[in-house]
Amino acid sequence: MIRRLCRGARRGAALSALFLSASLLAGPAAAAGFGGPNAFEFVAMGDMPYNLPADYTRFETLIRAVNGIKPAFSVHVGDIKSGSTPCTDAMFQRVKDQFGLFDQPLVYTPGDNEWTDCHREKAGRFDPDERLAKIRSMFFAAPVSFGKTALPLVRQGDIDPAFATYVENTRWAVGKVLFVTVHVIGSNNNLPDSKGKTDEYTARNAANIAWIKAGFAEASKTGAEAVVFVMQADPEFTRKDRTGNGFNDTLEALTEGTKAFRNPVLLVQGDSHEMVIDQPLTMPDGKTTLETFTRLQVMGDGHVHAVRVLVDPDSPGVFSFQPLIVPENLRTP
Repeated sequence: MIRRLCRGARRGAALSALFLSASLLAGPAAAAGFGGPNAFEFVAMGDMPYNLPADYTRFETLIRAVNGIKPAFSVHVGDIKSGSTPCTDAMFQRVKDQFGLFDQPLVYTPGDNEWTDCHREKAGRFDPDERLAKIRSMFFAAPVSFGKTALPLVRQGDIDPAFATYVENTRWAVGKVLFVTVHVIGSNNNLPDSKGKTDEYTARNAANIAWIKAGFAEASKTGAEAVVFVMQADPEFTRKDRTGNGFNDTLEALTEGTKAFRNPVLLVQGDSHEMVIDQPLTMPDGKTTLETFTRLQVMGDGHVHAVRVLVDPDSPGVFSFQPLIVPENLRTP
C-alpha cells in the first residue's frame, strides 16, 4: 500500500516514476486489510479511450481489471475521445456502451474533447453547443450512474431551479465522505476569447461555482469527514499570470471552501495525461500551502490505466493512493 506523499511534492514525472515502480510490486491484494470498518475504495480514470482502435480494446481490459477489484464505484473525469476524432453520436454511443460494462457504479463528468473542441476539422466541424446538448441527453438522462449497479445521484439541475440545465453536476455520499462532480473543462474552460467562442462559459461557470459552494455547505451540514471534487480540467495551479484564465473562479472557490471546511479535500482531475499527486493549492499570498487539499491527476491518452483511491474516514489523512497498472496495456518501447 502506498500512503499519501510527503508535503511539497510537485514534479509529475518523479511521482509517476515512483508510483509506476511501486505498482509493479503491488498486486490487487495490496489493499487487503486496509483501514477500519468505514474504509472503502474507488477507482479514478479519465482521458480515455483516445486512439482508434487500440485504446478501445485497452479500455475494456482496464474495465475487467476494475471489475476484479470490486471498488465501491469508479469515476471517469471526461475526455472520452481524442480531440482529433469525430464527435459523432456513434462515437459517443460506443463509449457509453463501454461504461455499461462496469460491474459497480461508474460516475462520469464531461471533458472538452466531447464538445468544446468539436469545431475542429478532424473532429467533424460540429457546433460545440449542439454537442454539449447531445452529451447531456445521452449521458445524463437520469439521476443515476452508469454500470451494472446503479448509484443514485443528486443533480444540481434537479434541486436548483436557477441552474436547471446543469444535470451533469452531481453529488453523492459514501458514509461520511461527500463526492461532487463539477463541469470544469480543458481548453481554458471555454472562456470566450478573440477567436469568437460563445459566452457559454459565463453561465456554466456560475453554475459550477454555486455547486462547489453547495458541496462544501452540504459537507459541513452533514458532518462529512472529507470532500472529493471530480472534474476534467487541469486548472493550472502554478500559472503565474492569471489574466484571461478560465479557472480563476474555480480555484478561488476551492481555496475559500477548503479554508473554511478544514477537513481533507481531494480534487480528482485529468487533462494533462500523467499521474500526479501533490498539494498545489495555496493561500492568496501564493506561498502558504493549504495542507488539507490534495490533487490527484489521473493518467490518460495512451496510458490506459487508473488509480485506486483508498478512503478511510477514520484516519487523519483519509486518502491513500495506488496506481492500477494493467500489464496488457503497458506501452511497448
